[in-house]
Amino acid sequence: MSRSDPQPEPAPLVVVVSGPSGAGKDTVIEEALALDPSLSKVATAKTRAPRPGEIEGVHHVFLSDDEFERWIAEDAFLEHVNIYGHRSGVPKAAVEDLLSQGRTPILRTDVEGARTLKANLPSPLLVFVTAPDIDSLERRMRARAAETETEIAARLAEAQAEMAAVDWFDLVIVNNDDSHHAAAQRLVKAIAAARRERTRPPPLGEVPRRGGGGGRSAAAGDSDADSVASDL
Repeated sequence: MSRSDPQPEPAPLVVVVSGPSGAGKDTVIEEALALDPSLSKVATAKTRAPRPGEIEGVHHVFLSDDEFERWIAEDAFLEHVNIYGHRSGVPKAAVEDLLSQGRTPILRTDVEGARTLKANLPSPLLVFVTAPDIDSLERRMRARAAETETEIAARLAEAQAEMAAVDWFDLVIVNNDDSHHAAAQRLVKAIAAARRERTRPPPLGEVPRRGGGGGRSAAAGDSDADSVASDL
């Protein structure tokens, strides 16, 4: 392709990261942001109280029940759900703003929310982050000391159901205790492969000429794409 040939335009990509409580989703996302500055995490709206270390507008947007209801009435969420005794939602304006800047938003949500986003967004990349086993999840929940025994039991029961039904996700990442960075690297590689798959062709009439056997898709003969497929 010569310098005068029009370059393909990257199509917008939204990344949805889900998984059971205690899987380390936030840790993997934060490390991925450090590896790829074009990524941005969208702060979800929550009606629960902040946990120690959580920052308003960075980790989450904390709303009262009345404020959450007002956002629903204003159609301000891409999806929202009641989970573990509080309400959670993905702010629509934050996602639209990042896409308008040419950035790739990462949405962190529960599995039910991921299903909704899969139906409502054009070809999102759906990533399921999990722990090696249910015992690892329980150990992590207890270590953060943020839930009651009743809440831990409810989250573990939900986690077992979520971990048994991951076949509709594009990628499953097992986040081991000592390999958060490796998990983040795999997430970044999957995002890069998905961007290539979603690259828009030049406008009709401006398609550059190619000789020989034509182009190569990211899903065929591409090491990143092959590594994504191997994780399913």
